[in-house]
Parts: sequence; C-alpha cells; structure tokens
Amino acid sequence: MKLSIASILFTTSLSVRNAVAFAPTFKGAASTRLEMSIPSASEFLTAESAKKCVEAASGTPLYAYSMDKLSENADACLAFPSAYGLTVRYAMKACPNGAILKIFNKKGIHIDASSGFEVRRAMANGIPAENISLSTQELPADFAEFVDMGVKVNACSISQLERFGQHYNGTGQKVGVRVNPGVGSGGFSASSTGFSKTNVGGPASSFGIWHELVEDGTVPSIVEKYGLEVERIHTHIGSGSDPAIWQSVATKSLSFCKIFPTVTALNLGGGYKVGRNKGEPTTDLQEIGAPVSDAFRTFAAENDGRELKLEIEPGTYLVAMAGALVSAIQDKVHTTGEDGHVFLKMDAGMTDVLRPSLYGAIHPITILPGSGETSDVGEETESVVVVGHCCESGDLMTPQEGEPEALGERELRKAEIGDIIVMDGSGAYCAGMSTKNYNSFPEAPEVLVDEQGDVHLIRARQPVEQIWANECTPSGLF
Repeated sequence: MKLSIASILFTTSLSVRNAVAFAPTFKGAASTRLEMSIPSASEFLTAESAKKCVEAASGTPLYAYSMDKLSENADACLAFPSAYGLTVRYAMKACPNGAILKIFNKKGIHIDASSGFEVRRAMANGIPAENISLSTQELPADFAEFVDMGVKVNACSISQLERFGQHYNGTGQKVGVRVNPGVGSGGFSASSTGFSKTNVGGPASSFGIWHELVEDGTVPSIVEKYGLEVERIHTHIGSGSDPAIWQSVATKSLSFCKIFPTVTALNLGGGYKVGRNKGEPTTDLQEIGAPVSDAFRTFAAENDGRELKLEIEPGTYLVAMAGALVSAIQDKVHTTGEDGHVFLKMDAGMTDVLRPSLYGAIHPITILPGSGETSDVGEETESVVVVGHCCESGDLMTPQEGEPEALGERELRKAEIGDIIVMDGSGAYCAGMSTKNYNSFPEAPEVLVDEQGDVHLIRARQPVEQIWANECTPSGLF
C-alpha cells in the first residue's frame, strides 16, 4: 500500500513522538551556525525520488541507497594502484544488507568480516567462503569450520594465534597475522597514537598483535611451534584522513612481511576519508596508492623478487555517500530568549543514525517538500537545531562542529511538519550500527534506487511484535 507523507505522519503514534518534556539539554549553552547552501535536491535524491522511496517503504523513516553511486565507488576502489595484483575487500560492517553484498560480489569485490556472524551472513547471501577474510576481536568457537570451508582467518591477538595453532598443530595450515603497527589514524582525533573512537592503531588500541611481538620473535616462535604458514600480514589503522600516516604504515607493514618468507599478500586495512560535507576533502585513491605501489616494487627488488599482492578493505569509501536516511519532520517547536532555538523533530534519530551522538559527526541535511514536488521547494530559510525522536537528551542530529555535546544550528530551507528531511552520508555505519529498538522503535526499512530511478525494497520495516518476540515469561513466576 502506498501512503502519502501526510497520511504516514498522522497514522504514527503521536503519543510516543511528542516527548516535549524530554527536549534535548546539552552541556554548555554555546551553539553555532553551520552555514550551508540551500539545495533543491540531496546527494542523489530529488523531492520526487525521495517520495518514491517513502512509498516503496510504506512510510518513513527509511534508508535509501543509490546503485549508481555504489557502482561508481566500487570501480574507483578496483582501480586502486597495485604493483603485483589487487584484492578489494568490502568491510561489510559498514552496511551489511544482502543486496549491497551481492552488488559488490558481482563487481568482483571480496568481503572483510569482523565476526563469525558476519561470515555466515555473507555466505547466506551467496558470497563464496574463499572470498571472505575474517579479522575479529572475538575469535568464534567454530572458527575451524570456517577455515575448512575456505575462509581466510587473521589472528588478531597472541591468544587467537595460539588457539589457531593448537587446532591445526603440525598441519601446515595457512593463517594471516594482524599487526598493530604502533600508529593509527582517526577521523575525529588529531593524534596518531592517542585514543580515538575511530582509531584502531597505536598504543591506545587493542586491535591486532602489538608490532614488537612480531619483531622480537614471539609471533614467529608460535608459528614455528605449531607448524603454521603465515600467508598474509594485515594491518589496520582506522578510518582516518591522513594519507601520510597511511603510506607510512604501508611501508612499515612491508617490514613485517620480510620476517615471514611465506607471506604472499599484504592487507592494508583502514578506511579512506570521505568528504560528507561541502569543503571536506575526499581521499584521492590514485594519489595515496601510487607511493604504496612503489614501496611494493622496492620490496620486491630488495627481497629476491618477492612480488606481494595488495589487499585493501574500504567500507566508508564504498557506501557512505551512496546512502541517505529519509525521514519526515513530525514536529517543530521553539524556545525563546538569548539561548532559544527552533527545533525540528524527525521521525528518526539515534535509532537510525548514531554517528552524531557517538562521534559528534556532521551529516549534510536537506529539507524537501512533503508534496514530493521540486516546484514546491521554497527559498525561505531558517536557523534550526535538528533532533531525533528518542526520549534521550543525546539524540541530536546537528551537534556543534568540534563540540559534540553542544547544539549546532543549521541554516536550512524553512520546514513545515510533514516535510521530508534527508541526511546524506548515511550509507556507512548507520543502518548497520543503529540503536534500533531503543524506545521500542522498529528497525527502519531499506530501499535501493536503481540506474533507471526505480525503487526496490531490500529490507522491510520490522514488525513491532518482533521487538519482544524473544522475550520469555518463566512459568509460575508472576
């Protein structure tokens, strides 16, 4: 059944939505205005196509993905410079929907899984086991089942390597080793060694085997003890914005390959900065990859012609700007005085896009008319704070830049209740990292916009009864 934006809003339970008593309060009274142009369309959605997405999903909120952009980004990654061969692995945690996995599989992109459950999810969507690499903080109890099917496992700690070796003792089983190279790069931290929520390299990170344990012989001795064959070195420094750090780690990672003569591939994990907002840079893959290719050639020249293959693991780069959260303005309120604001309340929030609350991330926002007609896009603007629908003070969609707990105002097209609000840059770490079911809000559906502009449902909205379906009442307790 296709519904209009207005009818969708009025069939929503307003008693849940109107949590005025819990309006967001944040540390400090400071706010800032992020000046932006007032577009008549979002990154890939017009008023008309946004309305088609809403109709296909039978309401808002929803996630929409552009097949054109997914394909374009895949081609850019597949063209990453490499000296002796390239394998692109999609970091599926970024957005694990099966339709997206299948699109990338068809393009020849392999999979980087972060848990045993992701391995099973990928295989359930037709990804061959031999095309899956598992690097995980929690090595599953059934890891050997995956290995025997062809999944490549990277040991990410000494204990993981020991468990792997104990199971495959004396068999010559191939294994990868993930190394913490001592530095990292995080998009929300200027430090390459300190803690950041997006930095997974350096002394403040628990990810990977500390590089000194490779260099001092600890890891080689375990490999020798169990008769394993190290076929791949893996490093990962986070999804950052510093190409110089990425290139430096690439060079250092090659030194780990030298320790193990059996290594045939170096996996340089880590994301590439994507500019979500106007003026933000996007990593030039050709620029960052050229010196890495040179380093591989130098390594070959200095090590008896050993030609190592390169593996990369993009996630954000592939899907971030190919996805958007499509929501509706379900309420609009204001406060007065020197610190007063106009608040736009979405029928989505941290239940759907957690990044602003978690990282203080800034997403581009576009207001489109609820009519679904571009001709209705007005020119009048206003400065607003955009908040989510949760009864939670941290459900803020427009944090102040650099101050995630302060309100940030946006100059947007003047909105009315029932208008469409699009948050671009929501393809990565949004649907796959949502806080779904908080306040018992159902998981939002996902749609795919194909090359012809047709919209396809690729995940239905979660039935509300499914939220509590697994709850149990002990017999005789109540």
